[in-house]
Amino acid sequence: MNKLHFRRRARMNAFEKIQSLYGEISDLGNASALLSWDQQTYMPPRGATARGMQLATLSGIIHERMTSPDLGGLIAEASGGKLTGDQAAYLRELSFARDRSMKLPAALVKEMSLEESKAFEAWTRARKLNDYGIFAPHLARVIELKKQCAECWGYAETPWDALATDYERGLTASRVESIFRPLREATVKLLQQIKARPQANTRFLDQKWDIDRQREFGLRVARDIGYDMAAGRQDLAPHPFCTNFGMGDVRITTRYSQTSLLDGLFGTVHETGHAMYEQGFDPADARSPLAEAPSLGVHESQSRFWEVRIAQSEAFWKHYYPILRQYFPGQLDDVMPEEFYRALNIIEPDFIRVEADEICYNLHVIIRFELEVGIFRGDLSVGDIPAAWNKLYKEYLGLDVPSDTLGCLQDVHWAYGSFGYFPTYTLGNIYCAMLVERMERDMPALWEMVAQGQFAPILQWLRENIHKVGRRHESAELIERVTGMPVTCDPLIRHLANKYRHLYGF
Repeated sequence: MNKLHFRRRARMNAFEKIQSLYGEISDLGNASALLSWDQQTYMPPRGATARGMQLATLSGIIHERMTSPDLGGLIAEASGGKLTGDQAAYLRELSFARDRSMKLPAALVKEMSLEESKAFEAWTRARKLNDYGIFAPHLARVIELKKQCAECWGYAETPWDALATDYERGLTASRVESIFRPLREATVKLLQQIKARPQANTRFLDQKWDIDRQREFGLRVARDIGYDMAAGRQDLAPHPFCTNFGMGDVRITTRYSQTSLLDGLFGTVHETGHAMYEQGFDPADARSPLAEAPSLGVHESQSRFWEVRIAQSEAFWKHYYPILRQYFPGQLDDVMPEEFYRALNIIEPDFIRVEADEICYNLHVIIRFELEVGIFRGDLSVGDIPAAWNKLYKEYLGLDVPSDTLGCLQDVHWAYGSFGYFPTYTLGNIYCAMLVERMERDMPALWEMVAQGQFAPILQWLRENIHKVGRRHESAELIERVTGMPVTCDPLIRHLANKYRHLYGF
């Protein structure tokens, strides 16, 4: 820090000093994110070792600054003064993140990092060889260390609650169970009804689809719905993701396959939903804890809104189907719009979560949640996971899981200790359904606007009600403020029932 900077900071009050210090922490985090983005897009393979060291160095510096006594003293000083509502929210969020970091002993953090690395390598080999036994002892150690973390943080009912807090503040296993139970029951019943009905024709999708045209069409849709390409870009990566280095630089990636017309498009729209959220924070909150979503569930509600509720709606394809035909001349000439709409919304239970349809997806998530809770309540041992997994897939989805590779080894989350993460996917769907019902009341012409390709009013509604609010409220409070009701799965159940009873004629 140069002398001029030091003298300027000396003249600041406590809150202004905190803003300056956290701004630098935010900058370091964005620099780390940029290195991670490059690692997953353009970095040559031999750069992995150096990149790992660079990321570890930045992570250490960020942790050191977040836990420094100087920052703690400033927070205490500022908290004792007169604060605006936004300043109080700023300090609340900063204090929460700082306290989480400080409660973990450095030795535990280091061991957790090492074990997660070993578990990832073991998971990779186990998945390739379809041998859960390779992964099991490493998973057992990760679980034991996560239980130690939970004891450091404290929890209401079960260690799982403490772990879920990283992703959805205030979430408990019992609360999730009360929300998911009626959704699971209604979804299983609806799925059984759908299975008894004839399926839509999808044979026309079994063609080769030019990847350049797929990309051009996907980017056109992304721009149309509101992605600011002057503040973002799209690149290719093995696994689609969104990342940001500041509000003026929010990037997405996707992947395309010549044999799939829709996967690349929906992946693009999904990540665009995340990106538009990041682009929509209040500029006054830049480089602060307020320029973040209150939870992963709320963030997921934005991506699922654009991917599933908009891009998979009948209204959307009234506008875009003629345009899609122009991008792929001759390939869809004999396919009626209604036939195309039914094909892209086909319901087919399968083993893989990330490829699941709109109905089955939530059952994949609920299975993982129920297993996690069983693990951390002591009802399920690591050795029993494959059998328990297969039992639930048979019960909920009617599937006989043929291998652990297609079963309990398909997700990497547990190798990284990300327990409590999975429910945020379905919570995103639940929040999304609640927001859509509120939006339909506020904008009666919502679906007419979609059918005409008019998305600006829709994005503006999200900007005002969700994006600009940032992290001023916890997720449950935010959703209730916007929708007027506590978090409930009822709107999602209504949506799924209405849409698929119409599509499948029962």
